[in-house]
Amino acid sequence: MEGIELRDKIDKLKKSLNAVIVAHNYQRPEVQDIADFVGDSLELARRCTQVDAEVIVFCGVHFMAESAAILNPERTVLLSEADAGCPMADMISAEDLREWKERYPNAAVVCYVNSTAAVKAQSDICCTSANGLEVVESLSHDEIIFVPDQHLGHYIATKTDKRMILYPGFCPPHQRLVPRHIKLGKELHPDAVVLVHPECSSEVIALADRALSTSQTIRYVKESDAKIILIGTEEGILHRMRRESPEKTFHLLTTGLLCPDMKRTSLESVVRTMEQRRNVVKVPEDVRVAAKLALDRMLAVI
Repeated sequence: MEGIELRDKIDKLKKSLNAVIVAHNYQRPEVQDIADFVGDSLELARRCTQVDAEVIVFCGVHFMAESAAILNPERTVLLSEADAGCPMADMISAEDLREWKERYPNAAVVCYVNSTAAVKAQSDICCTSANGLEVVESLSHDEIIFVPDQHLGHYIATKTDKRMILYPGFCPPHQRLVPRHIKLGKELHPDAVVLVHPECSSEVIALADRALSTSQTIRYVKESDAKIILIGTEEGILHRMRRESPEKTFHLLTTGLLCPDMKRTSLESVVRTMEQRRNVVKVPEDVRVAAKLALDRMLAVI
């Protein structure tokens, strides 16, 4: 089927299923364009609790669809592409986290949403890259175990007096961004603003003008007077920024900023998932209840 046919098919399936489609900012442009809502992890988590639909079709990766299922037990959540996972989320298991909790019994566990439901269930509270500092500061504990992203954890550590105990996980695409990319970008575009994601290394963040989540990046771009902006996060975000701020010029800091899992979803896979009602995301009830408590605490912070 051609693109127009696929979009028409998706519209008909949405109506017949009473479905809503949500997509992450890193999805393919054509997938973002058919979504009812596009956002980052925090925005999507909130939106999925507010939709008036029986079915949520999640265009993202598995941990995101799990979060939607945790927060919406009365709805059916379909993951648009079954094989779309997250290497960072796979770097820690519930057993790993239990061992760290035994090692640091006085610490609270702050869990980045880029994690499995089982890991969330072992955590005190979740956070995103947009609200990590606020979440850490909301806790009475002086020690914080932060899982699984060491770079986001380090970024938060530079802004709080609390002792941050960092699990050594990382995002492979953001890990590819290194200081020489920033230096070269500034040489080529000396008047540009450099925006990177807090999942980048501290050396990269130190050379950037801002370290921002995807939602914060999009908001900054809209409000900034800068005409040329260098981007240090997954390339999927460029589509939305170019659409919403067409008068500005955007450049990726390096061509390696691509997440293969985010790109697995296509219009064809969305159609197949909806037609077959496949890839239903299920979370065991005991895990769901514990993970929901950590997510609810996060959503209550801001």
